[in-house]
Amino acid sequence: MKKMLKIMAMLFVIATVVFAAGCAEQGEEEAAEGTAEESAPVEETASAEVNASGEDMPTYIVGTEAQFPPFEIVDSRGKVVGFDVDLLNAIAEDQGFKVQYLDQDFAGLIPALQTGNIDIIASGMTITEEREQEVDFSEPYITAGLALAVPINNEEIQSVDDLQGKTVAVQTGSTGFMKAEELKEAGGIAEIKDFPHVNEAIEELKIGGADVMINDLPVTEAFIAAQPDVIKIVGEPLNSESYGFAVRTGNTELLQKINTGLENVKASGQYDELLTNLPKYMEE
Repeated sequence: MKKMLKIMAMLFVIATVVFAAGCAEQGEEEAAEGTAEESAPVEETASAEVNASGEDMPTYIVGTEAQFPPFEIVDSRGKVVGFDVDLLNAIAEDQGFKVQYLDQDFAGLIPALQTGNIDIIASGMTITEEREQEVDFSEPYITAGLALAVPINNEEIQSVDDLQGKTVAVQTGSTGFMKAEELKEAGGIAEIKDFPHVNEAIEELKIGGADVMINDLPVTEAFIAAQPDVIKIVGEPLNSESYGFAVRTGNTELLQKINTGLENVKASGQYDELLTNLPKYMEE
């Protein structure tokens, strides 16, 4: 009997220990789960900017050749500024989208647009039939033209009729370049020197490496206003042309936003205010 009682007591002790261990293990697991829940990262939802319609504001990459004052230029802080930038920013604000500028050579802008590396071209780009086969243009936002420029002391060249045997400086891929090629084919120009940026073409003219420059009239006028004793415009504008913003062919949604925004900016009077600020970009 005594032996039986000892065995029962031992079984009771073992059962008690096992039960206590099980409770302790369960408690540790629950505590661990509770700690894990407390330390798990809380997923945060980013608050995107929305436009007037309550939709997320899309961001479009804008390609520009930022050495074309007063339309595009990089200021002392490394920021792209200019008339085109101010105008497109105003259009973007009106239409509820954002823009980010990418500076690159002018000749590479249309290929970059076609491959999807950029969404918009804002670079003082003239609307031409040839370019309209590659991109879709907005409504014109400024009327320009091509001008002949010569060193300030040059009295020999007075018009396009005086270009026989002369060397012409132009910007690569520009309408000035196209006009120079046309004149050369007609036998009126001896040599064409083309440069990635218009300021390089102006510099070539200044140092005597070229006799004349063919370039957009408002850009040449802006340079002369900033440095009046370097070059001068001679003769009449070679043609009349207009600038437009460009998007990929068939991107009607973005094109409509730009055209509607441009119309609204003009109607508000903001466009006229931007025009009055053109000379300030020559001071950057």
